[in-house]
Amino acid sequence: MRTVRCELQPGVAPGVHRVVSADELAGVWTPELRFLVVANTPEEKAQAERLVGSEVKNVAWAASADLMAGDVVTIDTARSKVVVLYRESDRHHSLFATNRCNSLCLMCSQPPTPQADPWLIEEAMVTLCHMRTSPAHLGITGGEPTLLGGDLVRLLRTVRALHPATCIEVLTNGRRLADPALASMLFEPPVENVSWLVPLYGHASYLHDFVVQAPGAFDQTIGGLLALQEHGQPIQLRIVLIEPVLQHLKDLADFIARNLPFVREVALMASEPIGFALANRELCEVDLLDWTEVLTGAVAIFRRYGLPVLFMNTPLCALPTGLRGFAHQSISDWKNVFAAECENCAAKQQCSGLFAWHERGWKPTRIQPIQELV
Repeated sequence: MRTVRCELQPGVAPGVHRVVSADELAGVWTPELRFLVVANTPEEKAQAERLVGSEVKNVAWAASADLMAGDVVTIDTARSKVVVLYRESDRHHSLFATNRCNSLCLMCSQPPTPQADPWLIEEAMVTLCHMRTSPAHLGITGGEPTLLGGDLVRLLRTVRALHPATCIEVLTNGRRLADPALASMLFEPPVENVSWLVPLYGHASYLHDFVVQAPGAFDQTIGGLLALQEHGQPIQLRIVLIEPVLQHLKDLADFIARNLPFVREVALMASEPIGFALANRELCEVDLLDWTEVLTGAVAIFRRYGLPVLFMNTPLCALPTGLRGFAHQSISDWKNVFAAECENCAAKQQCSGLFAWHERGWKPTRIQPIQELV
């Protein structure tokens, strides 16, 4: 997440706050929320402190040029910094619900921890209350959100109550969705306008289970997908393009097209060079241009069966001309950068760019400027 260094008012309470300007505070103040006033001058700081002195206990100031009104942040008083949980101007928004997971994917960008972390779900709930605008789409991610059980249902229903027009997207490995008890909680009745983003890495158990490092995961994920279909839930299948997956990608495409025709779309994703991917570099680092024939063949299979397909996290120069139209700008704003080679590229405005940590990891191809748009 985006971290902002700032000077914080002494004694400010830790936890979630909404960032406001001094001018707007009077119009939006409510005792149920906590507010962080952007105060970059001595006069603004004094104004905020006078409010606290008049028994207003849920207001403090922060001095930073990098905070924006409308930000929802959590304060780390020990390190004089805030973590931005929600920024209105971002294109992509998500809530981090847990860091626990029941898989250990070779390329996991967020290595899981075994400890219970109930504070994360509570932080997500409070964040929803502090958001002054409703995003078009909001992701629920982890870790594995379905491990939360009833708390995931509570989170989904809170999003729907506070932000009724927002499309919710739950990123899950799908393994627990075939559990009748969990399915009953989630889908009887279902929360409206929820999509499920589920990874599938192989056409057979030996491959998928190897990639996620969990015996039995393939059968569980297929069971979860069938449960989603039974309850009429929209599904995006996700395929991360690491070497073991690419070696059998056309087999996987054929398996999906023949056996899972009910999915809404299939996303082919470049690997994020961080986390477990760095430890498994020999399997995760690929130049996608070297796999042009495989990618082209897989896309052809999906199109033949009428399944929508897209590329995510993939710079346009990593794809042959015929596949560039399937690429989406999908990298979260706070971790999205461009290399020096991109400056003179004719397609930069349409490109997903790179992950910010590509320099200590790798790029998904040899970056080269595109001379003209086709």
